[in-house]
Amino acid sequence: MSLRAPKDISLRQGIAVLVAVLAVLAGGTWLAVTVTTKQLMNSEAMSTARDWAHYLAKNVSDLENIASGEQPSAASMAFLQGTRHAGQVFRYVIYNREGYSQLISERDRIAPVDLSEFNADAALAASSGQSIVNVQEAQPGEGPAIFARAYVPAMTHDHVVAVVAAYVDETEQSAVYRKNALLSAITIWILAGLSFGIPAIAWYRRTKEKQQADRRIQFLAHHDVLTGLANRAQLAERIESALTTLQDTGRTVAVHFIDIDHFKEVNDTLGHDGGDYLLRCIGQRLRGLMIRSEDFVARLGGDEFVIVQTGIFGPDQTEPFAHRIASVLAAPISFKNHEITPSVTIGVAIAPIGGMTPDQLLKSADLALYNGKSAGRNCVRNFTPEMEEALKTRIVLEKTVRDAIGNGNLALHYQPIYKVSTKQLVGFEALVRLPGPNGTLISPTVFIPITEEIHLTDKVSEWVLQEACKTATTWPDHLTVAVNLSPADFATRAVVDTVSDALTKSGLEPHRLELEITETLLLGNNEQILDELKDLKAMGIAIVMDDFGTGYSSLSYLWKFPFDRIKIDRSFMENFKKAGGDVKTVVKAVIALAREMRMRVTIEGVENASQVDFLYETDADQVQGFYFGKPVPAARIATDVLTRKISPKSPRTAYPKVAAVAAQA
Repeated sequence: MSLRAPKDISLRQGIAVLVAVLAVLAGGTWLAVTVTTKQLMNSEAMSTARDWAHYLAKNVSDLENIASGEQPSAASMAFLQGTRHAGQVFRYVIYNREGYSQLISERDRIAPVDLSEFNADAALAASSGQSIVNVQEAQPGEGPAIFARAYVPAMTHDHVVAVVAAYVDETEQSAVYRKNALLSAITIWILAGLSFGIPAIAWYRRTKEKQQADRRIQFLAHHDVLTGLANRAQLAERIESALTTLQDTGRTVAVHFIDIDHFKEVNDTLGHDGGDYLLRCIGQRLRGLMIRSEDFVARLGGDEFVIVQTGIFGPDQTEPFAHRIASVLAAPISFKNHEITPSVTIGVAIAPIGGMTPDQLLKSADLALYNGKSAGRNCVRNFTPEMEEALKTRIVLEKTVRDAIGNGNLALHYQPIYKVSTKQLVGFEALVRLPGPNGTLISPTVFIPITEEIHLTDKVSEWVLQEACKTATTWPDHLTVAVNLSPADFATRAVVDTVSDALTKSGLEPHRLELEITETLLLGNNEQILDELKDLKAMGIAIVMDDFGTGYSSLSYLWKFPFDRIKIDRSFMENFKKAGGDVKTVVKAVIALAREMRMRVTIEGVENASQVDFLYETDADQVQGFYFGKPVPAARIATDVLTRKISPKSPRTAYPKVAAVAAQA
C-alpha cells in the first residue's frame, strides 16, 4: 500500500486542481457574461430612454411655455395623450431650467404643474447642456423592476429652455438579456467542459492505466508471473531481513531448496501447458504450508522453489518440515485425464553453517539439493561443509572433461580378447581414459557419469569411434575392435552416420568393428533404436550385448534383436569363489541359451587360473580379463602379442605364459 499511496495522492491532487480550474473557469465565464450583458443592457436601455426623450422634445412645440408653468397646448396634450401607452415608455416629465418638474405624463394620468418637484439630475442636465442617462431598479410596488431614465436638455437658440425626462421599462428586455446571458454562459460552460473534460478524461484514464501498469511492474519486480509467489529479488530481501532481525535472538534461518524430479518428462509428455499447471499447483500447495506469517515461499524459476523458515533453533525443526513438504507435494495432480504424481528433492541449509548472507544460504541449499539428486532424487539432504569441497572437485573434474573433449586429450586403452577354442587373440576392446591434471588417469566410473550429465557423451563416442577404427587399421586383418555405445549416443539419432563416418575416414572394414550396447538401451522398446541397430548390423558391423546378467536381464531382448554376441558381466567371475556352483550353473545356462540362438558368448573379468580352468567347462567362445592382459595404450601392444598363437598346453600353464607376454608388452 505504501508503494501506491504517493501515486494515488498525486492523482487526487490532479483531479482537485482540474475541478478548481473548471470552477474558476465557470465562475469567470458567468461573471464575464453577466458584466457584459449588464453593460449591453444598460447601453441599450440608456439609448432607448435618450431616443424617447429626444422624440418628446421634438414633438412638443411649447416646451418652453410648459417649462415656464403654462398649460400645454391642445396639440401637445394630444401628443402626450397618444404616447402614454407607447412602447416601453411609462412616464414623461418636463422640467424647467432650475430642475423643477412642470408636467408629468404617466400611463394613467397627466399630472398638473403644481406637482412640481426638484430633480438634481434634471438641474445638472440643464446647467451642463448634456444628457444624463441612468438605469436603476425600483423598489417592489414602485413601478417596473428595472427601468432607464434619460434627462435630455431641450435647446433653443443655443440655450436650454427645458429638460425632458423619459422613463423606459426595461424589465422584459432585461429578462431577455439575462436569458441570453444564461444560455451563453451554459454554452460556454459546455464548450469549456468539452474542451477541458475530454482531455481531462483522457488524462485521468491514462493516469489510471499508468498507475495500474506501474503496480503491475512493481508486482512483477518482486513476484513470479506464473505462480504469483515471491521471486529471487524479493527472496533475497526477505532472507536478509530475517537474518538481521534474528541476529541477537539465538534463533536462525533455514532455506529449503525444492526441485521437482523429472520435470522435463512432464513437459515432454503433457506439453508446456501441463508443466505450467503442475508448477501452479506446486506453488499453491507450498503457499498452503505457510502457517506461520514469518515464513515465506518463492519460485526461483523453472521447477525450483524455495521455502524460508525463520525463528527456528536447528535441524530438529527443519527436517520434519522438509519431509512434510515432500509429503504434501507428492499428492497426485489431475490434468486433462492424466494423473501426475510428483516427487521432489529438497536441499536444506541453516545459518550460520550454510552461510550468513542470502547468496551463501541459497548456494549451500543448492549444493545439498545437488547432493540429493546425485543420490537418486526424491529425498531430503542437509548441507554440510564437505559438500562444498565435493563441488569444487566436481567443477575441476568437469573442466578437465570439457577441455579433454575440446582439445582431443582423451586416451584409448585396449584390452585383449581371446578365443577359447584356439587360444588365439581375436581382438581388443577400446576403453576410453581421461588423463587428470597431474597426469594420472581418472577412473571411467568417475568421469563417464559427468560426461553424461553435461551431455557430451556423443562427442566422446564420436572421438572413440574415430580413434579406435584408425588404430585397428594398423593391426592384422583378423583382429576386431569393440567400442561401447551408450543410450545417450542413440538419443541424437545420428549414431548410424557417426559410425559410417568413422569407418569411411579410417578405411576399416565394417566386419572388424563391434559395437557394444547395454540392456538399458532397449528398456523403452523404442522402434527407432531397433531400426538403427538393424541398419548398423546391415552394414556388416557386429552388435554385442554388454554386461549381460546385470540390470533387468530380460530374455526378451535376445529375440527382439538378433545380437551377434553377448558378454557375461564381470560380476559373475568376481563372485566365482564366493558363489561357486551357482555361478557356474548360471553361466553355463546363459551359454547354452546363446548357442540355441546362434550367438557367441564372451566371459569378462577372468583374473585367476581357477577361473581359466572353468572356461573349458563352459564352452565359452571368448574370454577377457586381467589374467590375459590389462588395458594398455595402442603403442604398448607388442607385435608378438598380436600374432602369437597360444601353445596347446594345460590351461594352468598355457595362459599365464601369454598373459606374461601381454604384460611385458
